[in-house]
Amino acid sequence: MGLLGKFFRFLPLGHCCKPTTTGGDSESLGPHGISAARLGIWALAYDLFNFEITSQVPEDLSRHVVSSKKAQANWYRKLVETWREAEQPPRTEEEAARLVIQTLKGHKKADVQGLLDFYGLPRPHSLVKVSAGVPTSLPQGVKFEFQTLPVDAKAVPDGDGVTVYVSTADPRESSSVPSDVQIAAIQRSEARADKNYTKADELHQKIIDAGYRVLNVQNEEILARKYRIRLRGIDAPETLMPYGQEAKEELVKLLEGKCLRVLVYGEDRYGRCVADVYCNGVFAQEIMLKKGGAWHYTAYDQRSEFARWEGEARRRQIGLWASSNPEKPWDWRKDRRQRQMTYW
Repeated sequence: MGLLGKFFRFLPLGHCCKPTTTGGDSESLGPHGISAARLGIWALAYDLFNFEITSQVPEDLSRHVVSSKKAQANWYRKLVETWREAEQPPRTEEEAARLVIQTLKGHKKADVQGLLDFYGLPRPHSLVKVSAGVPTSLPQGVKFEFQTLPVDAKAVPDGDGVTVYVSTADPRESSSVPSDVQIAAIQRSEARADKNYTKADELHQKIIDAGYRVLNVQNEEILARKYRIRLRGIDAPETLMPYGQEAKEELVKLLEGKCLRVLVYGEDRYGRCVADVYCNGVFAQEIMLKKGGAWHYTAYDQRSEFARWEGEARRRQIGLWASSNPEKPWDWRKDRRQRQMTYW
């Protein structure tokens, strides 16, 4: 594979494979048509490729680092070699940051941090080691599992929940699609072929009301079932709480554009599937706890590793633990309910 292909073959995962509703709103993308979560990786790849051709480093880099242009060129030369030799290029901000840190090990700390800041990549102190892998057999208590279509950033409402879609071509789903949904999907396709988009939109709304949706994935229309997921065993700050927005953004960075493996244990009172979530072999709950994006929800989960992961974040004082006394989300919700009852 050529150098250009080696640099950019990860890019389709950033936007081309992401599902959009046909005729619906699509996710807003940043410069170059790349989502914000992957813009830093794209920019780094572009600059490395440009350096391979021109031997020139980015002009604005000197504003972020203290070393000379000659030293900067040496960094990029090393990064080009590391990137080329990697089995696959980095696909997440963390993977890109690790590549930079490992390649420039021994260089000035201020320069490494400045280079990471230049591309908007995580600093060393915010990186976490991942220990848990995808289970080879279903853990006790799992009722069923499924694989999702790629997740859209807008489907993540907070730091412990996500809405996902599963293709009805999945054997588990295919036998349970209501007949009126199947008929509406066929009629909608026919209406779109006739360019009767008003009728097509009405039929799609009927499909949506039934808990399904037609998604466009790599230019193929897929009828998919909607599932709302509550990440089992963690409780993130509500979006109106301190660090609530940051926790949501952390989960977006982790899940956006990825197909998830979901292990469902049950259903909560809001009709959400309570589940363990894995993306690209990474356990989502582990990342959220280690990054200080959530509490271990001990009232509903007693897994010792969850307590250990939360303890790591507490000791490092990262995420919500940067505050000396963060409010527990379950206490915050209880207080809100009591105030509403008092008001009424």
